Amino acid sequence: MSDGMQNAESAEKSTARGADERLKALEAESDIAADYLEELLDIADLDGDIDMDIDGDRAAVSIVGADLSNLVGENGKVLEALQELTRLAVYRETGERSRLMLDVSNYRANRKAELEQVGQKAIEEARATGKPVRLEPMTPFERKVVHDVVAAAGLTSESEGEEPRRRVVVQPA
Repeated sequence: MSDGMQNAESAEKSTARGADERLKALEAESDIAADYLEELLDIADLDGDIDMDIDGDRAAVSIVGADLSNLVGENGKVLEALQELTRLAVYRETGERSRLMLDVSNYRANRKAELEQVGQKAIEEARATGKPVRLEPMTPFERKVVHDVVAAAGLTSESEGEEPRRRVVVQPA
């Protein structure tokens, strides 16, 4: 076997090993998050099931069950705070920053679908008027959803302003 083929094979094995290690790290994040959230549900005396998954390059944990609207809060504010607390719990255990995504009662999944429609309307308006379209302030999660929709349509967008009033601006073609 030539040196070039051996190097390519070695690089391939190294990449596979890195992917396996990353997957194991994400699974560990999910486990830590699930344990933390189960304790929280017990303390709050709430019924809920915890589902764990890997979504692309991040751990994803969902709490589903009866009425969990208190864990979502107005406009998802409690959910955002709970996600940050869960990320801190993961950090405390692993020493690594977590990008874990938490969802409660499919709030984020439903909100994502709504935001995709908001993004499509903004794209149509920017194309029709030839002017930038400024959207309402959004959380980082919400802005990312809109940025992704705009990019998929071949337009550009940017965020402007300071938290918590940061918003997406869709640029015309």
